[in-house]
Amino acid sequence: MAAKLKRGDRVIVLSGNDKGRQGVISSIDRKTGRAIVEGVNVRVRHRKPDQGNPGGRVAVTAPIQLSNLAYIDPKTGEATRVGFRFEDGRKVRFAKKSGEAIDG
Repeated sequence: MAAKLKRGDRVIVLSGNDKGRQGVISSIDRKTGRAIVEGVNVRVRHRKPDQGNPGGRVAVTAPIQLSNLAYIDPKTGEATRVGFRFEDGRKVRFAKKSGEAIDG
Protein backbone atom coordinates (compact mmCIF):
# COMPACT_ATOMS: atom_id res chain seq x y z
CA MET A 1 0.00 0.00 0.00
CA ALA A 2 1.21 3.50 -0.78
CA ALA A 3 2.42 5.71 2.05
CA LYS A 4 -0.13 8.44 2.76
CA LEU A 5 1.97 9.86 5.62
CA LYS A 6 5.76 10.21 5.45
CA ARG A 7 8.61 11.37 7.66
CA GLY A 8 8.65 15.16 7.88
CA ASP A 9 4.88 15.60 7.38
CA ARG A 10 3.06 18.00 9.71
CA VAL A 11 0.16 16.10 11.31
CA ILE A 12 -2.59 16.55 13.90
CA VAL A 13 -3.73 13.90 16.39
CA LEU A 14 -7.37 12.88 15.89
CA SER A 15 -8.03 10.87 19.06
CA GLY A 16 -6.54 9.95 22.42
CA ASN A 17 -5.04 11.96 25.24
CA ASP A 18 -3.18 14.24 22.82
CA LYS A 19 -6.20 14.98 20.59
CA GLY A 20 -5.78 18.26 18.71
CA ARG A 21 -2.01 18.51 19.21
CA GLN A 22 0.21 19.03 16.18
CA GLY A 23 3.71 17.87 15.38
CA VAL A 24 6.10 16.62 12.73
CA ILE A 25 6.59 12.91 12.05
CA SER A 26 10.17 11.96 12.94
CA SER A 27 9.94 8.24 12.10
CA ILE A 28 7.47 5.61 10.92
CA ASP A 29 7.36 1.86 11.52
CA ARG A 30 5.39 0.43 8.59
CA LYS A 31 5.34 -3.07 10.07
CA THR A 32 3.40 -2.04 13.20
CA GLY A 33 1.59 0.93 11.60
CA ARG A 34 2.88 3.42 14.15
CA ALA A 35 4.73 6.74 13.97
CA ILE A 36 6.73 8.88 16.36
CA VAL A 37 5.54 12.50 16.31
CA GLU A 38 7.74 15.13 17.99
CA GLY A 39 6.15 16.53 21.16
CA VAL A 40 3.14 14.19 21.07
CA ASN A 41 2.47 11.13 23.26
CA VAL A 42 5.38 11.91 25.62
CA ARG A 43 5.82 9.40 28.44
CA VAL A 44 8.10 9.44 31.49
CA ARG A 45 10.46 6.50 31.95
CA HIS A 46 12.52 5.84 35.06
CA ARG A 47 16.12 4.95 34.19
CA LYS A 48 18.69 3.40 36.46
CA PRO A 49 21.99 5.26 36.63
CA ASP A 50 25.07 3.86 34.91
CA GLN A 51 28.46 5.18 33.85
CA GLY A 52 27.07 7.11 30.89
CA ASN A 53 24.02 8.76 32.45
CA PRO A 54 22.93 9.89 35.92
CA GLY A 55 19.53 8.14 35.70
CA GLY A 56 16.23 9.50 36.95
CA ARG A 57 13.04 10.41 35.12
CA VAL A 58 13.49 10.69 31.33
CA ALA A 59 10.85 11.96 28.90
CA VAL A 60 10.43 9.57 25.95
CA THR A 61 8.21 10.06 22.89
CA ALA A 62 6.09 6.94 22.40
CA PRO A 63 4.74 5.80 19.02
CA ILE A 64 1.15 6.58 18.01
CA GLN A 65 -1.12 4.66 15.62
CA LEU A 66 -1.12 6.02 12.05
CA SER A 67 -4.92 5.87 11.94
CA ASN A 68 -5.02 8.47 14.74
CA LEU A 69 -3.07 11.01 12.65
CA ALA A 70 -4.22 13.34 9.86
CA TYR A 71 -2.13 15.44 7.50
CA ILE A 72 -2.39 19.22 7.98
CA ASP A 73 -3.38 20.96 4.75
CA PRO A 74 -0.69 23.53 3.82
CA LYS A 75 -3.29 25.94 2.40
CA THR A 76 -6.04 25.87 5.07
CA GLY A 77 -4.12 24.64 8.13
CA GLU A 78 -6.83 22.06 8.89
CA ALA A 79 -6.81 18.26 8.97
CA THR A 80 -7.28 16.66 5.56
CA ARG A 81 -7.14 13.28 3.90
CA VAL A 82 -4.36 12.46 1.45
CA GLY A 83 -4.94 11.19 -2.09
CA PHE A 84 -2.80 10.28 -5.08
CA ARG A 85 -2.86 11.52 -8.66
CA PHE A 86 -0.54 11.69 -11.64
CA GLU A 87 1.04 15.02 -12.61
CA ASP A 88 3.51 15.26 -15.50
CA GLY A 89 3.80 11.47 -15.65
CA ARG A 90 4.63 10.95 -11.96
CA LYS A 91 2.55 10.00 -8.96
CA VAL A 92 2.18 12.71 -6.31
CA ARG A 93 0.29 13.03 -3.05
CA PHE A 94 -2.29 15.80 -2.71
CA ALA A 95 -4.47 17.24 0.05
CA LYS A 96 -8.09 16.33 -0.66
CA LYS A 97 -9.52 19.41 1.08
CA SER A 98 -7.71 22.02 -1.02
CA GLY A 99 -6.43 19.95 -3.95
CA GLU A 100 -2.91 21.23 -3.33
CA ALA A 101 -0.01 18.90 -4.26
CA ILE A 102 2.09 17.81 -1.28
CA ASP A 103 5.14 16.25 -2.94
CA GLY A 104 5.25 18.05 -6.19
